Amino acid sequence: MEETIFIQIAAYRDPQLVPTVLSCITNAKYPERLHFCIGWQHSEDENIDTLKNFANIQILDIPYKEAKGACWIRNLIQQQYKGETYTLQLDSHHRFVKDWDELVVGMLKQLQEKGHKKPLLTGYISSFDPDNDPAGRNMIPWKMDFDRFIPEGAIFFLPASIDDYMQRTEPVPSRFYSAHFCFTLGQFCKEVPHDPNYYFHGEEISIAVRAYTWGYDLFHPHKIIAWHEYTRKGRSKHWDDHNTWVDSNNKCHLRNRKLFEMDGEKRDIDFGPYGFGTERTLHDYERYAGISFKLRGVQQYTLDRKYPPNPPVIDWEASICRIFKHCIDLRYDQVPEKDYDFWCVAFKDKDGKDLFRKDADKEEISRMFKDPDKYCKIWREFNTDVKPASWVVWPHSISKGWAEPITGNI
Repeated sequence: MEETIFIQIAAYRDPQLVPTVLSCITNAKYPERLHFCIGWQHSEDENIDTLKNFANIQILDIPYKEAKGACWIRNLIQQQYKGETYTLQLDSHHRFVKDWDELVVGMLKQLQEKGHKKPLLTGYISSFDPDNDPAGRNMIPWKMDFDRFIPEGAIFFLPASIDDYMQRTEPVPSRFYSAHFCFTLGQFCKEVPHDPNYYFHGEEISIAVRAYTWGYDLFHPHKIIAWHEYTRKGRSKHWDDHNTWVDSNNKCHLRNRKLFEMDGEKRDIDFGPYGFGTERTLHDYERYAGISFKLRGVQQYTLDRKYPPNPPVIDWEASICRIFKHCIDLRYDQVPEKDYDFWCVAFKDKDGKDLFRKDADKEEISRMFKDPDKYCKIWREFNTDVKPASWVVWPHSISKGWAEPITGNI
């Protein structure tokens, strides 16, 4: 039988959707084996008529005001799975290499031949610039590294180059999952469906762990299969159009903490098909990845960006580094003076006691006022066994002395 690919694309008012799909089709070796389902969330004056002439493209036509977030639409798309051999999940802003389908299927089969029953290829894939394409394509394959636990509990990741990719002959092991690129067996749509109760943050780490507990082995491609556009310029986002997104995201964060039983939360709700699998446990994943959710910590091996699995240890808890990394964002209008020479920057516990202090000097302050996003971004990282509850920034200027302290909860 022909091996088919179920291609899932969630698209929210994205002018890059049509060129993405056309690049996918024209660069495939076997385009007749591609079955698309596109969750097209759009306004009345946004259309993708070019794609409606393709027999192998199913379009879920959704007015953007009825959209409920990325995980909701991804779950809706997965319900259209009809038994295809493989599945490829994408965003709607990609470009593809020639014969990408043959390349990625070959990688999956190579891993199966080595004993990985259910391999999964994923990653923050290399970037491209639609305004400078193809010249703006990054030609080095990327992987995902641990960045930090955010205060709400989800894990954030960082892209990084696979520097020795030219010597690599097979995909490299991964701890993490990217929702903008995932290629695996088609049954993944049934076994690890996206939780529609999630909104955005927490999506990727929950899928990574759930996939692992279902027996999937995670890998990053060692060759470029496609490129992804990261900047979001020229695209409306769901949170731009829906003023209820904060409440949806807060509920998502709580659900994620309950799934991982973080910060004293209990798994006291029925996750149904959106819970963990039975082939491995949550703790199996933690030891594989070197991550503790309850302790909000990671092993040094993970921080050193070495490939999993992490080496076994006798004392699991003692091996965990409890690092807090956070960015305080201040609008420029919150710090209006032109001659700041010193900012006190401190973090406090729930009782208002100091946990950590590292002040900003004149050089750091000057650097922050050159940020292209027009925010002062104060990054701080420190070891702590106690989760910080608040921060304070107390600016001092040469002309006016001490300003009022600026505070925020975490």
